[in-house]
Amino acid sequence: MKENRLFAAALIAVGIFCLGWFMKAGIDDFANKDRQVTVKGLAEREVPADKVTWSIGTKVTGNDLPMLYESINQQTAKIKKFLQQNGLDEKEMTVNPPSISDLEAREWGDNNKNFRYIVSTTITVATSKVEQVKKAIFQQAELLKQGVAIENSNAEYEYASFQQMKPEMMAEAIKNAQKTAEQFAEASNASLGEIQTAGQGQFEIDDRDQNTPYIKKLRVVTTITYSLRK
Repeated sequence: MKENRLFAAALIAVGIFCLGWFMKAGIDDFANKDRQVTVKGLAEREVPADKVTWSIGTKVTGNDLPMLYESINQQTAKIKKFLQQNGLDEKEMTVNPPSISDLEAREWGDNNKNFRYIVSTTITVATSKVEQVKKAIFQQAELLKQGVAIENSNAEYEYASFQQMKPEMMAEAIKNAQKTAEQFAEASNASLGEIQTAGQGQFEIDDRDQNTPYIKKLRVVTTITYSLRK
């Protein structure tokens, strides 16, 4: 009989201890549920562009359309040869069909011109040979010496391999966010808990500066909320 009473008392004591422990854990969780910190993690890279699209426009003027077509074809051939001499392949080039402007057909403007027609076309190069294009751009004055009238010349640089760098940069951004959160927790006399929410991350690609569009600046920012515990 006495042993049964001792066993029952022991069970009650264990029950009271467990109840107290669970109550304390619940109170701690309640007290800590609103304790959190939201931080941003940043990762940056500077990389050379790995793709370029270069458009070269040329035109001829005159009154004899057949001769103008022949002339624009000759200019196009000179541009293509110039590009090939600079290490670019013909398969990387696209030649737009010639367009014609008839100045006498306009209902506005001064029609007292020395010529009636303007025939123009654009040769576009899309390639991963960025260095060859940069070199050719600096040497395009050679076309002027050959009598090619360059109406416009515009190069747009890209970083096409960005998708391959996303996981690495995202991991770095998350790591930097965690460091910031740990510093905040330490300053608050708390310990860093689990991740509550995490943003997917904002990715940006910009020119490093206006003078070097062929150097790209990659940037990713992620926002993460951690819980804090005493």
